[in-house]
Amino acid sequence: MLFQNAAVLDEDFSVVYDRFVWIDGPRIAYIGAAPPVLGTGAAAGSDSFGEVIDGGGLLLMPGFYNAHTHSPMSLLRGYGENMQLSDWLENRIFPFEDRLTGGDVYWATLLSMAESFAHGIISSSDMYYHCEDILRAACESGAKMNISRGLSFFGEGFDLAAYGPYAESRKLYYENHGAAGGRIRVDMALHAEFTSTPGLVRAAAALSAETGAPVHVHVSETKKEHEECKARHGGLTPVAYLADGGIFEQGGLAAHCVWITEEDADILREKGVTAATCPVSNLKLASGVMNAPMLLCRGVNIAIGTDGQASNNSLNLFEEIKLFALLCKERYGDPTLITPAQALYAATRAGALCQGRTDCGVLKAGNRADILVLDSRSPSLNPVHDAAGNLVYAASSADIRMTIIDGRTVYRDGAFPTVDMERILFETERSKSRILGELM
Repeated sequence: MLFQNAAVLDEDFSVVYDRFVWIDGPRIAYIGAAPPVLGTGAAAGSDSFGEVIDGGGLLLMPGFYNAHTHSPMSLLRGYGENMQLSDWLENRIFPFEDRLTGGDVYWATLLSMAESFAHGIISSSDMYYHCEDILRAACESGAKMNISRGLSFFGEGFDLAAYGPYAESRKLYYENHGAAGGRIRVDMALHAEFTSTPGLVRAAAALSAETGAPVHVHVSETKKEHEECKARHGGLTPVAYLADGGIFEQGGLAAHCVWITEEDADILREKGVTAATCPVSNLKLASGVMNAPMLLCRGVNIAIGTDGQASNNSLNLFEEIKLFALLCKERYGDPTLITPAQALYAATRAGALCQGRTDCGVLKAGNRADILVLDSRSPSLNPVHDAAGNLVYAASSADIRMTIIDGRTVYRDGAFPTVDMERILFETERSKSRILGELM
């Protein structure tokens, strides 16, 4: 595929104009002001450019990385509104989830992949169960995914040998890490400090050490969670407790991080752990606002997630980016906090790095061809005084013309060429109706 005379969002989040962008296979073969020459550069030996697209009026930028989500929860969108978190979980979410089958999870994940593509998400860090079915949906749709089997245990007498999810997580890694040409990566996942025991924490840390896979974990999402952890563990915060248990020795992904301290931030930086902020979900559940300026000042990598649709209720990354940029300005009374470049970096390159995708998140020759194509003639993107500012504060998913993953078009002008939307809508409606019937 060759774009001619397109605008391109550069590595420093400025726009360069009249560029040729050549996608050859899964990678970007060339970006330049002059037309590329077949058989040279990163794609030597190619004998065709494939489809040639007039890039006039188009802006190409890196795709988005959803740093924390639960894809099958699309089935719970809108199921449990205006409720306290504990009531929401215990009386709505957990009973519904107890009735999910692998088939339900497969179709719900496909629905989330289509929704992701329409919102410019090319890769997701997902934590759930029925992971083989999630993986199958991601592979078939063409998505990238960092998938992890959430580990949790309540009660006394944890017996690792009898704990099935541990074996599932280990099997998932050894059979699927690196699948689909590298689109699939397998991480470890501990659900949270408050849903685990010290024995499970040690087991998850050992599995992370064995595989070299980082751990994805919920951290300090609510003040209650944060303070109760300190009461249980001699004043240790969730970050400190998990670090002492070895959870972050291979790096990791700490979701939410709303109530963490400066000392926690230092631990995350030292361990190479990314903090994933989920602005909409945290607002909807009244959890609070991440202190992103403090984290950035202390050198912590911040990426952006949506959480699941049960607590969001969408996968709209443009909405998350705008709120990420705005919330700290209001909370700390400083309009200079979180620049457009910082917000875009969190949604693109920072997300790619937290997923271990070092050749992603930046448009340059040799990198993976994960590209959003926007309509730069959209009313909301004009006039242009500050292109990055327009993308953060004015752009919306309605401006997306194409979403490309590893050189493959997965969304184009409202159509989803890699999935059967009619079948997905039928199957997810059937799953929803069956489960609601079982709950009556």
